[in-house]
Amino acid sequence: MGTRRISREQALQALFYMDMQRDPVEDPIGLFCSCFAQDKPTEPFFHRLVDGVKENRNEIDAVIERFSSNWRLSRMSCVDRNVLRIAVFELLFCADIPPKVSINEAIDVGKRFGTEESGAFINGILDSIRLAMQNNTVDCVPKTAGQ
Repeated sequence: MGTRRISREQALQALFYMDMQRDPVEDPIGLFCSCFAQDKPTEPFFHRLVDGVKENRNEIDAVIERFSSNWRLSRMSCVDRNVLRIAVFELLFCADIPPKVSINEAIDVGKRFGTEESGAFINGILDSIRLAMQNNTVDCVPKTAGQ
């Protein structure tokens, strides 16, 4: 398994932890990292994803809600919601990652950690976002941000 895949899976776990936290912790990522050791090669991309999702969560969530017909974020499983957040961050802010790579990685991570339906659900939303971006019909921040 590649380092970026490992980073994505770790980012999913960290974001899941933050999403499910009932009592706010001052440094949830620091606490997560202290409990779950990371390999040095995965650390930079892990932090890029987690920090990017945290910093741009409102914009990311708005895009997800816009393209997830009949599904509010609060109704999605925590795994699917956070896999989508990571992938949408990559689509919107990471020009160095081809959209199809982000989508395929999200589908695979969703299948591994989610339900049987997660892969198709994630694919449907992300492909709609990709098409809208390709056709310049999605209001979003430019891909040059956050690199």
